[in-house]
Amino acid sequence: MDCYNTVHTGGTGEIVEKKSRFIAEVYHVCTEEEAFARLEKVKKRYWDARHHCWAYVLGRNPVSERMSDDGEPAGTAGKPILEVIRGKELTDVFVVVTRYFGGTLLGTGGLVRAYTMAAAEALSHTVIIAKIHGFKLGIITDYTGLGKIQYLLGQRGIFVLDTVYTDQVEICALVPDDEEDSLIKEIMEGTNGKAVMEKGDGCWFAETDDGVEIFEDLKNCVFAR
Repeated sequence: MDCYNTVHTGGTGEIVEKKSRFIAEVYHVCTEEEAFARLEKVKKRYWDARHHCWAYVLGRNPVSERMSDDGEPAGTAGKPILEVIRGKELTDVFVVVTRYFGGTLLGTGGLVRAYTMAAAEALSHTVIIAKIHGFKLGIITDYTGLGKIQYLLGQRGIFVLDTVYTDQVEICALVPDDEEDSLIKEIMEGTNGKAVMEKGDGCWFAETDDGVEIFEDLKNCVFAR
């Protein structure tokens, strides 16, 4: 299955270590420009903070990664943040941790621990989704074959976007790419070849708390007539 994990709704987190305050924020971004635009807004909001350390991961196969210690000792801020992102296997994500210095030096180990904890805390309040690549499948069936098709779709966890009932039934479903051949074969066998199917446009989609969400504009389901 062509699938990857990313941020749906960003989160925030805060920890205090020896009076130093670490404020972490997570954002979904698709480009470096978006990440830097987020960074500038954070810097303006916390204009009096000493450090704004960050990391991002963008794209897939290969990914693009970048990080910054923003004045902290090398390897004590940006890299720990990046490792937290990697640990969640996320992409298209930007995490920035703002530090207000509390007057006590934390040492390299203390800084690594604090930046790691802050980033992890923000990600714990972030909604993460698995985006799946697939396509819209239009299915036309008579009422005799409807039950079998609904069963097959349900067994595979296939999302049904719309069902129209007239003298026949038109179903619009979202199918992961790797299920195309086997699903179509099962539907044809289950309806004795009476179902009519047509593959529509490809897209990325994911299951969210509000149901299935499509992340690219698509044409309506295509039904063969």
